[in-house]
Amino acid sequence: MCPVLSHTEKIPDTAEVQPASEAILSTPITTEHAQALKNAKYLLENPGLAARFSNSIASPLEKGMALLPENARETILKVTSNALETALNTALYSLGKDQQPAWNLLHKASAAVSGAAGGVFGLPALAIELPVSTTIMLRSIADIARSEGEDISSQEVRFACLEVFALGGPGSSDDATETGYFGIRTALAGLISDAAQFAASAGAVKESAPILMRLITQIAARFSIPVTEKAAAQAIPIIGAAGGAIINTLFIDHFQGIARGHFVVRRLERIYGKELVKLTYTSLS
Repeated sequence: MCPVLSHTEKIPDTAEVQPASEAILSTPITTEHAQALKNAKYLLENPGLAARFSNSIASPLEKGMALLPENARETILKVTSNALETALNTALYSLGKDQQPAWNLLHKASAAVSGAAGGVFGLPALAIELPVSTTIMLRSIADIARSEGEDISSQEVRFACLEVFALGGPGSSDDATETGYFGIRTALAGLISDAAQFAASAGAVKESAPILMRLITQIAARFSIPVTEKAAAQAIPIIGAAGGAIINTLFIDHFQGIARGHFVVRRLERIYGKELVKLTYTSLS
């Protein structure tokens, strides 16, 4: 069974900073913050979710993929978009502003309960179970953001929380300029800024707004990839309630790790600026 990663663990000592320029050599980033950035990169470039599913349920995920109907991709994309809309409108408003440690284990337990139902009923339950588990995950993501000093009453921060679902798609091989961590953030930056400005001026998040629908569509396109892997794993006949709980625990653990890495990077950007943090991040091996 694949162990659930601890997001407080340091990455192996073999990962070292490789200076890429004079700017890196003269960096004012402290040793402590350089290590935090190293840990963040490790979390953001974790092995793919599909491998963790397959290892945990002792069955190749390809078998589950073969069991999905031909139109599953289109259905899952629609369900994913609806789940993101539901989560955005229900997950964040009862969280306080004060910085405090994140309650990762509580959210994992809640996700496991919803996953148990999905394991029993398989793909047909996805439309009901995914909005629940996505809401739990978004709340956990916001909890992590708050623990890293973010003001979750800010519309921009709330959309940065939603952005995590776009960052948790393909695994470590997904490192091209257009699709790597900073590439995805750059692609979504304009939409997030516009959506935050609209939500602030409107006084509330209105999911029917075209700018917000464009943002959700872009995020859903990437979030649907791990959701498809989750659906395929749950489609395996022998999975059952226990397997569904394991899958959802791995699912939320994956996105908690992505969230931790993302908001550590954002915290360091507030201290050192985006350009220096990006230069240092890309110099890490």
